[in-house]
Amino acid sequence: MRPNKLFVLAILTLAVTLFAGCRTVAIYNVHGASITAPQEKPLTSEEIKGAIIRAGNGLGWKMIPDRDGHILGTLLLRSHAAVVDIDYTPSAYSITYKDSTDLDYDGKNIHNNYNGWIQNLEKAINAQIASERY
Repeated sequence: MRPNKLFVLAILTLAVTLFAGCRTVAIYNVHGASITAPQEKPLTSEEIKGAIIRAGNGLGWKMIPDRDGHILGTLLLRSHAAVVDIDYTPSAYSITYKDSTDLDYDGKNIHNNYNGWIQNLEKAINAQIASERY
């Protein structure tokens, strides 16, 4: 190969390597999201659990309540899998990364699609909790 072609090939290889790394971002967890309800009718743990399960199921998550105050959520999309711990009380909930497959998790960063899935789950939970109030 001529030197110009080698140089272009080296630049393209470097660019592909750099852009491949841009697919990961800092992981998004939800810590202590507040659950507000009218003082005259606070929500019970059972109502919160039901709202979380409905929210997850509506987005394709498999939601398994495995103990009081805890749900294990699993989302399977093509070759990807995301598993989260969802802890809840009548006043707050948290969504925390537990495990994944094919999402490039390195202990701090993860494929950027994961954060979108968690943000969508958070919004759906908030909407379900709001509907429980009325």
